[in-house]
Amino acid sequence: MPLVDDIARAELEQLSARGLLRTLEPLRTPPGAEIELRPGERLVNLCSNDYLGLAGDPRVAGALADGARQWGAGAGASRLVSGDFLPQHELEGALAALAGTEAALLFNSGYAANCAIVPVFAGPEDLILSDVLNHASLIDGCRLSRARVEVFPHRDLAAVERLLAKTPARRKLLVTDAIFSMDGDRAPLRELQALCDARGALLMVDEAHATGVFGPRGAGLCAQEGVQPALRMGTLSKALGVAGAYVAASRAVCDLLVNRARPLVFSTALPPALACAALESLRIATGPEGEQRRARLWSNVRRFAAGLEALGRPASADSPIVPFILGDPDTAVQVAARLRELGHLAKAIRPPTVPAGTSRIRFALSAAHSAAQVDAALAALRTALLVK
Repeated sequence: MPLVDDIARAELEQLSARGLLRTLEPLRTPPGAEIELRPGERLVNLCSNDYLGLAGDPRVAGALADGARQWGAGAGASRLVSGDFLPQHELEGALAALAGTEAALLFNSGYAANCAIVPVFAGPEDLILSDVLNHASLIDGCRLSRARVEVFPHRDLAAVERLLAKTPARRKLLVTDAIFSMDGDRAPLRELQALCDARGALLMVDEAHATGVFGPRGAGLCAQEGVQPALRMGTLSKALGVAGAYVAASRAVCDLLVNRARPLVFSTALPPALACAALESLRIATGPEGEQRRARLWSNVRRFAAGLEALGRPASADSPIVPFILGDPDTAVQVAARLRELGHLAKAIRPPTVPAGTSRIRFALSAAHSAAQVDAALAALRTALLVK
């Protein structure tokens, strides 16, 4: 019988041979538009989901520290035991108000939320329709449900209509990202909602990359499009710069999740201090300063997209996520390495995160970037492509 180390080494060698080996490299500085990896290596960070530049904001960090002094460093138990604290409820109330729903319920991460929510509302007698480019957490939530899953082509409304019309099931659930995390494009939410309404299906929308960025006060793409899905998941870890996630829904839905969502029932709760930090971040993001930050963010997105167009690459300003497709993994790794040499951190994204043949640099813009940094990134990309 092989030793576990032998198994691991063999797997790692295979990944390396295919150009798919990944490693961890810790930051030596707080999050921000500029970070440091190796000592003295200053890099413009172009791959963070910190869209509003709040992850390193001293007010948010101060709220975390003040919360820890008042409430302690950890929750100590799951919420159903003794890990339920007042700041968590205050945060849930603020999130429900932002989403325009009766209630909201916190989860430890977006991944945990999606793996919790889907199995509660779909099981072996049910049908789930899932966009082929949905996030891995939605895919895994579908698998955990043991429902029959039909994966439809990306944003293909005709396929959705056909599947909803022909397939008998006790319950039908359609799950989609609002903003797709690797391509940065938007789901056709209004059309999907209309199809679900016509066929008696439930719509679940993952707003991880839309929360704080789209809609009035940063309420998300659903709010911008006037859609009120049955289930809406948002995160605190991207534009809001903290950690955790939530579902915004009716009181009955949230109460059922409290009783049946296994990642909530059996996990130690988010620290109450983190809820204090999220409340401060939410205060900033939904107020006048948040509007100013979103304006800077969208200005940077348009500037970067226009720069890519000038390089002869079609680019969309649909979201802060801007993919630059290079094809094979080795080319993506080489371009990313050259960008780093030029002072810009933009990671290569390779299979299985993206389909084979679509390895890319995934650029992510932030309100924290200056116009000069955006222009410098475009110049660095131009140079990197010349010498790849």
